[in-house]
Amino acid sequence: MIRTTVSRDQTASTNMARTHGPTRWYAFSRFLTDSRICLTNNAAERELRGMALGRKAWMFAGSDRGGERAAAIYSLIATAKLNDVDPRAWLADVLARIADHLASRLHELLSWHWKAARTTKTANAA
Repeated sequence: MIRTTVSRDQTASTNMARTHGPTRWYAFSRFLTDSRICLTNNAAERELRGMALGRKAWMFAGSDRGGERAAAIYSLIATAKLNDVDPRAWLADVLARIADHLASRLHELLSWHWKAARTTKTANAA
C-alpha cells in the first residue's frame, strides 16, 4: 500500500477553494444575466499587451512621479480608444485648448464629450 501525506498547507488551500466557490457564486454567475459582463479578461489582457512589450524601454520612468504620470497617460489613451476616439487627435486638440478652457467646464474635454461635440459640429456644418 502506498501511503501519501498531505501537508497542512495543501489541506488549507483545498478547504479555502471549496468554501470560496459557494460564497462567490452570485458574482461568478452574474455574466449569465448581464450580457455586458465578459466571462474572460481577454480584452483587458489584449490592451495591456502593448505596455508589456515595451516595458524594458519604459522601466526607467525617472521617478515614482514619472511612473504615475505615465500611468495617467496610458489610462487617458485607453479611455479614448474605448470611446472610439483617435487618441492622438483628441490629445492634440485638448492640449491646444486646455489653457484657455474654464476649470468648471473641463468635463467637456473628456473623450466621450469631445466625440459628441465633434459629431455635432460635423452634422451642423453639413
